[in-house]
Amino acid sequence: MGVITYDMEIPSSIPPAKMFKAFVLDGDTLIPKILPQAIKNVEILEGDGGAGTIKHITFGEGSAYKSVKQRVDAIDKENFTYSYTVIEGDVLMGTFESISYHIKIVASPDGGSICKNRSIYNTKADAQVTEEEIKSGKEKASGMFKALEAYLLANPDA
Repeated sequence: MGVITYDMEIPSSIPPAKMFKAFVLDGDTLIPKILPQAIKNVEILEGDGGAGTIKHITFGEGSAYKSVKQRVDAIDKENFTYSYTVIEGDVLMGTFESISYHIKIVASPDGGSICKNRSIYNTKADAQVTEEEIKSGKEKASGMFKALEAYLLANPDA
């Protein structure tokens, strides 16, 4: 098995606590509302939302994938960190054993925040991953984060 790691940072004008609440704590209901073409719904299969929780995500009509199962690995509401692993689904494309994401939202000097995301792709045997596949995933994640930011800016009481 090979391991491929990518880091990405996405700046936002939204303060860390508000962005973490929207993106992580309320994300399962908020993201399908804001981006139904990307994510149709999120269902908790087991757990209470904390570490060990298994979620089933059904993607929207605009997605190339149908669904995915992910496991919450860790969540720290005080330090705005969240880790989860994709454990099943067509997004693994038969190429990956799993994909883990480690998210940390930190304050930026301008009063906003920076979403720091580390993605760890665990490939099967000697499977190869193209730069384009990784770039596509990064663009989708960034687009989701920016759509959430736009929603929060347009709905300051949300």
